[in-house]
Amino acid sequence: MVAATATAMATAASPLLNGTRIPARLRHRGLSVRCAAVAGGAAEAPASTGARLSADCVVVGGGISGLCTAQALATRHGVGDVLVTEARARPGGNITTVERPEEGYLWEEGPNSFQPSDPVLTMAVDSGLKDDLVFGDPNAPRFVLWEGKLRPVPSKPADLPFFDLMSIPGKLRAGLGALGIRPPPPGREESVEEFVRRNLGAEVFERLIEPFCSGVYAGDPSKLSMKAAFGKVWRLEETGGSIIGGTIKTIQERSKNPKPPRDARLPKPKGQTVASFRKGLAMLPNAITSSLGSKVKLSWKLTSITKSDDKGYVLEYETPEGVVSVQAKSVIMTIPSYVASNILRPLSSDAADALSRFYYPPVAAVTVSYPKEAIRKECLIDGELQGFGQLHPRSQGVETLGTIYSSSLFPNRAPDGRVLLLNYIGGATNTGIVSKTESELVEAVDRDLRKMLINSTAVDPLVLGVRVWPQAIPQFLVGHLDLLEAAKAALDRGGYDGLFLGGNYVAGVALGRCVEGAYESASQISDFLTKYAYK
Repeated sequence: MVAATATAMATAASPLLNGTRIPARLRHRGLSVRCAAVAGGAAEAPASTGARLSADCVVVGGGISGLCTAQALATRHGVGDVLVTEARARPGGNITTVERPEEGYLWEEGPNSFQPSDPVLTMAVDSGLKDDLVFGDPNAPRFVLWEGKLRPVPSKPADLPFFDLMSIPGKLRAGLGALGIRPPPPGREESVEEFVRRNLGAEVFERLIEPFCSGVYAGDPSKLSMKAAFGKVWRLEETGGSIIGGTIKTIQERSKNPKPPRDARLPKPKGQTVASFRKGLAMLPNAITSSLGSKVKLSWKLTSITKSDDKGYVLEYETPEGVVSVQAKSVIMTIPSYVASNILRPLSSDAADALSRFYYPPVAAVTVSYPKEAIRKECLIDGELQGFGQLHPRSQGVETLGTIYSSSLFPNRAPDGRVLLLNYIGGATNTGIVSKTESELVEAVDRDLRKMLINSTAVDPLVLGVRVWPQAIPQFLVGHLDLLEAAKAALDRGGYDGLFLGGNYVAGVALGRCVEGAYESASQISDFLTKYAYK
């Protein structure tokens, strides 16, 4: 149960350094349409200064949430009249895949992978990427640093008696708490730390859940909301009286209400694993953009949105071809909440105020490569670096949040004889990374890795990329759901029917949740357009 709970709870610029070998301590380089998606978009007619277009729906934001919303409208609801607008010159949002084919490297500088749930697999198949899917080894271990040693995390119940990450008393405390022998809920919204310590004990929190919070949210579990950030686990206690009670009740309900037959087109992943694409995560937004064609407009900056006198909304854009006006029956904002706040303030100051209060801490993705012989022998399995990666509790004296073994996780990420490591550093408990140089970030990562994974005498790493995201991941803090509801309610009070909020601060921060949220948003938009047609 401890392993299952931890897995459920664990279910993100600067110029590159040009792949040069640099001593980490020495070198530094300065570094007519039915739906429109506002973040980068497309329209059928060519734009010109003063041009006016119309759409049933505009999707504001061409990140993964916006693109998948447009794709879902087309494939699930027959709404092909969609416009997606993106302020940047490329689609995909924070998804950033970089390739050096001449050197044999391919890496990610934003999110690294996704859990292959059926909605994500459906989106991939509908986008023509079924044959490009790649899956990690479900048996590959995950590690947590504890007391100077990388210790495997239990992946199945049979592992529980043997893993050394927790003591026997800690395991007993977790088991009893999961059964319901623990203090009752306090009658208020709990943080992740409060919920886990109360239900499963200190060891589960400090050695499993705290590092997972760092890895998933780059967040502070003493401030993250259990209900908002890990709602599925929170609901187990809420509905069943305890974590195990809720699990049993969920299984019983599923047996009474079986799911419809699974789409036969979808591949069947083996076990609990993660997935990507042959040429990286960017294949998905690129494929959707190609499918939508001229409905995706890049380098379109939304400057204002107003309520139309004739129902719907008018959106004004600055584009490479000049000012463009779009008349839309519905709009979904999939851009970050702080951007949406500024745009929506003229419509509703209450909604804008609520949206402005979501917090996005900075995170840096540092990608380095070492020769295989640089890995400590005790970290090798059958002579190879195997596993998903490692997480580092804040109490263990390292600055890096975690390290993904990119070259072990998916094929063709690094040349023979090299290992590729993606490291995340920063987050809510270390916002000072924004003032560090690229070389200082690399040095911090290299210093940490030499404490547990890399030989202390190994050569300096080959630095492939350092990407700093100043506002990286929205934090689902205590009160998050109340703020989100306040923003939606303010729009409702203002009479802004057909204006929807979407994106990762609404659906969840994991890539899979963004896709699932896109399907949910598409259903809401389709329902609205159906009602709109009869008004």
